[in-house]
Amino acid sequence: MWLLNSPIGRKVVMSVTGICLILFLTFHMSMNVVALFSAEGYNMICEFLGANWYAVVATLGLAGLAVIHIFYAFWLTMQNKKARGNNAYEVTEKPAMVDWASQNMLVLGLIIVLGMVLHLYHFWWNMMAVELLDPAAAIYGCGAGVPGPADGYAWIELTFKNPVWTVLYLAWFAAIWFHLTHGFWSAMQTLGINGKVWFNRWKVIGVAYTTILMLGFAVVAIVFTLK
Repeated sequence: MWLLNSPIGRKVVMSVTGICLILFLTFHMSMNVVALFSAEGYNMICEFLGANWYAVVATLGLAGLAVIHIFYAFWLTMQNKKARGNNAYEVTEKPAMVDWASQNMLVLGLIIVLGMVLHLYHFWWNMMAVELLDPAAAIYGCGAGVPGPADGYAWIELTFKNPVWTVLYLAWFAAIWFHLTHGFWSAMQTLGINGKVWFNRWKVIGVAYTTILMLGFAVVAIVFTLK
């Protein structure tokens, strides 16, 4: 199958899964911004996206996309290093047309994965996982001082009350920003939605879109820390 055996096919898989993850981040950021204006509104969304069958299916699908994207990223990186062989260390200067993010995608990817683990621990584990493992908790709560799994607003407050977590999350958002500013236009190039005219345009669009996306996440973290 060419998606597995062809270098171009593997890049297509990376691009498609990456675009799907960007769309999810867009939804997630829009959802988080609601918390800035209404605790009730945010919790209504959390309740709707609780441990319902469609939410569980969507979560599994999202996890699958992330695993495929990460696997292909490491696969392509290892193949590129193998292809360069002994010449990998001969270049002392970075190519003028290659930005910093493209030279450090593997490191950025590792930081992003560690951030995902932290995020899953703070939110998914305390919300959807608790609701799945202990359905009664969604009705009766989780005990004194512990928010219920559907009280997403309280979990945001609890998490970002600690400035250490805020700093770690901001570092995570920065890594995602660098990763996406390169990945956005690279995906368009791989999928052929790119030409001489649109090459620089996609770069500008990617930077603008990614900046708005990550600012949305960062503002929520900072506002709740200052509260």
